[in-house]
Amino acid sequence: MAEEKTAENKEYAVIETGGKQYVASVGDILTIEKLPENYEEGSKVEFDKVLLVDNGKDTTLGTPYIDGAKVLGEFVKEGKGKKLYVMKFKSKSRYFTKHGHRQPFAKVKITALK
Repeated sequence: MAEEKTAENKEYAVIETGGKQYVASVGDILTIEKLPENYEEGSKVEFDKVLLVDNGKDTTLGTPYIDGAKVLGEFVKEGKGKKLYVMKFKSKSRYFTKHGHRQPFAKVKITALK
């Protein structure tokens, strides 16, 4: 995915939030794990755990994070994903359980890379 963006000379960054890593560039809408704080729709979100920044010419890698680098975004919405089922089954013993789970998520629109 990063190879496509370097071919276009588009600036992007790799951020870490919720234990996962995401490739972010200006204008992207990311569906990420639920944020630890409560945000209102349209409020500003700041990600300071930036692992990599590429502007098309230079690439900066963090060890593990880049000091002073930030990715700014705007909170779009919060919700829950599709229901996933977790099942347990043991043959010949009449044991069967089924539980549903909906993972919470947050959508954030990236506005600036600093």
